[in-house]
Parts: sequence; structure tokens; C-alpha cells
Amino acid sequence: MTPMVHLLLLPFLLSIAAGMDLEELKGPFVDVTLDVKEATPVPYPVHQFEVPEGVTSFSVNGDGTDIFKMSKDGWLYLDKPLDWSQTTCHEFTVEGMGDEDVVAGPITVKINVLDVNNNPPRFNSESYTAMIRERRKPDDPFVRVSATDQDDPTTANARLRYSLDSQVPNNNDIFLFQIDPETGEISTTEEGEEMLKAKPGVQFSRGEERSIDSLKTKFDDYCPGEKIPYEQNPFFSCVATQEMKRRNLDPLEDPDYILLVRVQDLEGAKETALSAYARVHIIVQPNLWVNPGPLTIEENLKGDYPRVIAKVQSNVPDASYSLVQKERELRFPFQIKENGEILLTEELDREEKDMYILVVFAKDANDNEVDPPMEIQVLVADVNDNEPVCEKEETEMEIQENEPMGSEVGQIKAHDDDQPGTIRSLLTYTISSQDPPSSPESFSIDQTNGRIQAVRSLQRKEQNIYNLDVKVSDSDFSTICKVIIKVIGVNKEEPVFEESYYGNHSLPEDTEVGVTVLTITATDTDEPDTGSSYIRFEISSGNEGDVFTVESDGKGVGYVVIAKPLDFESHSTFDLQIDARNTEPLKRGVEYTSKSTTTLTVTVNNVDEAPEITMDSVDVAVPENFTKGSVLLKVNAQDPEGEEIGFKLDGDNKGWLEINPATGEIRTKTKMDRETLETFDVTVTAFEKNNPDKSSERVVHVRLLDVNDNVPKLTKSNGFICMQNIKPLIIEANDADDDPFSGPFTFSFARKSPNWKLTNLDDSSAQLQLIKKPLKEGTYTLQITVTDRAGMGIPNPFEVKICNCTTFGYCYLPPHGKSFKPPMGLTIGILVGVLGFCVLVFIIVVKRSSRKNNNNQREDGELKPMM
Repeated sequence: MTPMVHLLLLPFLLSIAAGMDLEELKGPFVDVTLDVKEATPVPYPVHQFEVPEGVTSFSVNGDGTDIFKMSKDGWLYLDKPLDWSQTTCHEFTVEGMGDEDVVAGPITVKINVLDVNNNPPRFNSESYTAMIRERRKPDDPFVRVSATDQDDPTTANARLRYSLDSQVPNNNDIFLFQIDPETGEISTTEEGEEMLKAKPGVQFSRGEERSIDSLKTKFDDYCPGEKIPYEQNPFFSCVATQEMKRRNLDPLEDPDYILLVRVQDLEGAKETALSAYARVHIIVQPNLWVNPGPLTIEENLKGDYPRVIAKVQSNVPDASYSLVQKERELRFPFQIKENGEILLTEELDREEKDMYILVVFAKDANDNEVDPPMEIQVLVADVNDNEPVCEKEETEMEIQENEPMGSEVGQIKAHDDDQPGTIRSLLTYTISSQDPPSSPESFSIDQTNGRIQAVRSLQRKEQNIYNLDVKVSDSDFSTICKVIIKVIGVNKEEPVFEESYYGNHSLPEDTEVGVTVLTITATDTDEPDTGSSYIRFEISSGNEGDVFTVESDGKGVGYVVIAKPLDFESHSTFDLQIDARNTEPLKRGVEYTSKSTTTLTVTVNNVDEAPEITMDSVDVAVPENFTKGSVLLKVNAQDPEGEEIGFKLDGDNKGWLEINPATGEIRTKTKMDRETLETFDVTVTAFEKNNPDKSSERVVHVRLLDVNDNVPKLTKSNGFICMQNIKPLIIEANDADDDPFSGPFTFSFARKSPNWKLTNLDDSSAQLQLIKKPLKEGTYTLQITVTDRAGMGIPNPFEVKICNCTTFGYCYLPPHGKSFKPPMGLTIGILVGVLGFCVLVFIIVVKRSSRKNNNNQREDGELKPMM
């Protein structure tokens, strides 16, 4: 079979193998856009063009001509596999050729390369390390793992999901750690907060030297008895070994826990999802920084002051303590001592302040915080030191005459400043006297709530005013409240509106809340200044959404006021019915009629309103390596009148973001960098396209989450050691990343050296020590690797110069030393000096030679005659 015949039969064979319908792949010889998956096996038929008349072959030109081929019968086929990560689109032209002339086309063919899930996710590091304190809160992540996927970020192929696969050890099958499936942040569980414990160790107090001698002293204190030399005492050797090991913990060599973390693409929702694994090595450190609160102190407590009420202890033995009040008030009766003891300096008063929040700081000698600030609650316990207090010196009440027995007159109000809900503030009410007196008594009072009732029918002509003394008592104190009760006439008249209909009132929908629509008036002929003539107004119907309210002065004048924003689109007409009512009930047999009711109509007129963004404020947190072109946020907005809306973005000074003006999708335009800017605000504006002045704005707060994209670096690249006084060098490092991708750092040699020793001092520094005494001066370059908490780091060159030093402690290298290199200016000066000296010598020699020649000539003249 010839190659051409094979080529013509190839699509047919492939279609049978793949179950294709060849008719679906056929089409006219016109511009076309086709989709092809990456990694499709080749050869693969893509499309068959109808062969125009007179065409004997096809010519392919442009991008992808080495990947796509054309057969004479119009088949476009794939000759090489596609790779989405290399290019997402191929575009080329096809011409129909008749012999050597173009007889059809050219047409444009665009091939979209579709991504398939053929790239597994990858962790930024195979191994992470972390150190945490005991009692770490579950909402406080201490390390973050991060992975990337090379597949299309706009598809599920690159959407990652993190999970904890295992925890070693895992006693009782209880997970002490948890991971955020979206961010990869690892924190403790509620069980972990309670159950995580550090290995036991020796505790040192402030100012106590952490040396072997101090350890011996503590050993003697805790283990008294027969003295055995420390070197021969196995118990002391065990304690000393464990203490040294605890001070130089290495998460990779001796972790307390190892977590196996899995990351899956396809959001981990399918069995075909690809995955990767990383290990997290965790060391648990003791946490002495324990909150002693809440503290309860009784008010007005007698005794000596200042007095110790609590004590705190930092995780750093030499830390210094300071104490402030969170509320920043003038009176702050608390102090803290150097050893962490918290003192109360004077008596407290619960009625003045029932709780204090103390904030304790622990700092090092450089004023840096070594532990997070601690908030301690101090609760002031109540004692019964307050009398009951009447809300009013005199309380006036009214009751209609001829009211039935048991009718309520009113309620007296009193309070006690002692702690609510206790026996000290529980009040009891009794009537201690009545003026004028009556037999039987005219009133009774509820002892628990102060509610006064009439115990007989009262007559106004018999007595129109009664004065009562009400005794209000707590468990220790009592006070007298005055009550005046007026007997008023019967409420026999209903209120009457001046108008039964107040007409139609039009309002634009943007009328502000609080505006008065109109004033209404009603009258009542009952006894003035009593509850029988006091008028209140109620909207009884038509007030959908409680948009309106009626404010009243009680004397018959009411004001219809807008209580909520008007909205033409939701409700354009309100038919309000307003009732006028008395505070006292009407006389039996008298009812409210239509005279005490009025109506009015409010029409809302449409106004072109600005688009409404359906979110008040937005906080977005994304990793700083968020994939370029991915959707950060979609802003939703709508126009009340249904106008077409556009969007714009302002405030992005770094040019990291862009917004789709039609959909409101905010995407990343370039790579973002947390170390350049961690948080920033952008303003999204939604506007009517036909009237851009109608717009609404919302602020989007963007916070970039740190990823481990920076390695620790040494702050200095060189140092010197004096041969006369060999002292270790202190080297320091910093990392542009934030916790948990920064310190504590681990310092180590890229290659071990028998002459040098490197010891970690704290989270960011180490001590470089020369072990052997040097025999001569010289310069040495050491490769020091600094790794961050996640285990990322590279070797840093550090140059150490060993030299003789001056009395001031600076390096001195004599000119004849092997390493002496004179500067260029000094070299030129020496050469000029030497040449000048040579010229001077030459002149002197020439002059002396000329004199000697003259003397010789005279001697020759005298000798010649003698000869």
C-alpha cells in the first residue's frame, strides 16, 4: 500500500477505532475554529474540508505547520501531539492549489488546544518543619504548605485541595492537627489545643544562667541525698543529655509529630484526580505563657496594698514585663514586678467599674516582644453597698373613676446599682402610707414588680388625688418613693379628625428619610391634660414595609414622616389609614367610629437611580502566587430601572488587577508580590452606560497571603577574627517572607568543616566559632546554609578573615604580608619616584664623567712632549 493510500485511509481507520462519525468532521472550505485536546495520540483526523473545484493539493502556512498537515482529499490531521503548557492556540492559513497556482482561499483555521489533566500538583518543598507552643489556639495556623499545578488554572484541573493523610504518632486515633483544604494552612484541632504536650525539661527563671553549673544546682535541689560525682551519676547524665538535646531541637531529626499532607487536583472530587505528598515535621515546645485569668476580686476589699493577685511567666527566662490597661482609662490600680507578679494597689468599686482587662507584654533587652500580648480579665465581685433608687422623685399616675376593682393604676420604677440577678439587687415593694387614708385601703402593690392596682371603685367627687409612700427594699437597705394618683373623669368622647381624607401627595423616590409628608390634626373634648384626652396616632393599614410613621405631641397634632427609603420599583402607591386613639380606655358602651379615622394617598414618582452593588464591603484573601488571569472576585450589581451596567476599577497602583467592564469579574493581570505590598484597597464602580454619572462604588480589600517564595539570606557576608583574642562571630539572617515561612532559621554548613563550629543562638542568629587556633593569617570562604521554618534555603558564602589586630580590635595587615596588595595610585607613585631617582643619578654620573675627561686631556698634553 502506498503512503498516499495509507494517508487517505488513516482517518477512516481512526474513526472506527474511536467511534467517530466522519460526517460530523466534514465542512465547506471556509474559515473555521476547532477544538483539539492536548496529548491526543497521532495521527489524528481533525476536520475534512470540501475540496473546491480545480484544487489538486493544499498549502498550509503560519503557526503550527509542523504539527498540522493536509491531505489532497481535504483532511486536516494532527501529525504531532499538542501541549497546552506550550501554547493554547494555533492559527494558520490554508490555500487550495491547482498545480502551482492558488485557486481557492486562503482561509483561516484556528485550533484551540484544550487542557487535559496530565500534570500532577507539586509541593514547593517535599519536607516542611514547624515548632509550636503548647495550648496553641485552633484558629491560629502555625505553618502553611503550598503546591502548584501546571494545568489550565481556569479549569478544575488546577484547582487544588489539601488534606491530612496521616499523623504519626496517632494515639487513640485522635487527630491533633487540621488543615485548611483551600489554603493549606495547618493549625491545631480543639483536641490538639488540650492534648499537645512538650517533652519535659528544666525551667530557668529570669536572670538565672543556663549553664551546666546551674543545672547541677537544680539537680541537687530536686534530688537531695548521697552525693555522687556528677560524671558518675547516671541520673544527672540523663538529665543533662536531655536538656542539651532540648535546647538544640532539630525537627527533621527528632520531631514530636510527622504529618503526611496530600494535595489533589480536580478539587479532590474525582477518583482520577492526581495527587502529591509532603511531610511536615513538628516539634512541640513548652508554653509557660499561660493566662491566669479570669481573676475575681471582691470590691472594697480591706487589707494591705499592694497585694499579689496573680503571676505570669514568659517562655524566655530573661524577659522583662510591662502592664497596660486595654481601655486606656485614667485609673489603673495594677502593677507588675520583674518576676511577673501582678499587684493590686488599692480597693476596687464594682459600681465604678465591674471589669478590667489587663494586657501583659513580655519583651527582650531590645524591646522586641518574645510572647504574644496576654489579656487578663479582672472581675470585680459585688457586695451590697448600694441603696435602691427611685427613677423619679415623684411618680404621677391616673385612673378613671368607676373603674372596676383590680384595675391597674400604673407601675413604679426603681433600680439598685448592685450586681443584677443577685439577692443584693432584688427589690421588694410595699405601700408604707396613703394620704388621705381610707378604710378599707384603696390600693395594693405587687411586691416583686411595683405594679399598683385599685382595690375598690374610686369616685372623683369623693377624692381626686391620693399620695402614696412606697417602700422599696433590698436585702440590707430601703428607700421611700413618692407616688401621686389622680382620679380623672370617664373617657366618654372619642378623638375626631379635622378631615376624613387628606388627599394625594406625590413624592420623588429619592426623598430623604425623616422628611414630613404632611400634618394631621384631631381633637378630644374630654378633660384636658389627662389620659382621656391624650391622643396618639396609629397607621392601621396601607403601610407596606412600615415606610411611614406618625409622630405626635399628644395634644392632637400628628406628623406623617418617612421612616424608610422610598422605592418606586417595589411600591409606588400607599393608601394610608390612620387612627386616633386615647391612652385611657373609652367608657363602657362608647366605641371608636370613622370620625377617629382618616386616610391619605402617597404616590411615589420614579427617579433614575444609580446601580446597586449587592455587597457592602468585600474582603478577599488570596495567595501572592495566585495564577495570572484567574478570577479574584465577581462584583454583582443591578440597576433599578434595568439599564445596562458597566464596571471600572480604580486604586490599583501596582497594576496587578483588571476588571471586565461588562461582567464585573476582577482578574489578576500580572504577578502579585506580598513582600512589595501585603494589603491594598481598590474601588469598584458600577455605572449606567447611557448615563455614567449614575454610579455606585464599593471598596474591595485585598490581602495577599504569603507563600514561601523567598529564601533566608545572611545580613552580612564577611567578618574577621583576631589571632590574639579568638572570639566567635555572630551571624544573622532575615527572610522577606512572613510567618510561618520565615524564622526560626536553622544554620548549617553546606560542607562539614573540622575547623569550624556553627551553633544556633535564637530564631534569627547563630554563632560561628573557630575550633583550632590558626597558625597564620588568611581569608576563608565558608558556605553556610540558612533554612526557614518550611525547610527552604540555599548556601550563602560567608568570608572570614583571620588577622593580627590593632589595640582597637581592628584587622591589621602589614605591607610585607602575603596578602598585601598596594593600591594602583601608590604603585604609580613608587614607579615615578624610582624613575626620578634614576634620572638624578644619571645626571650626576654624566657630570662627573665630563670633569674626568677634561683632567685627562690636560695630563695627555703634558705627557706628549715628554714622550
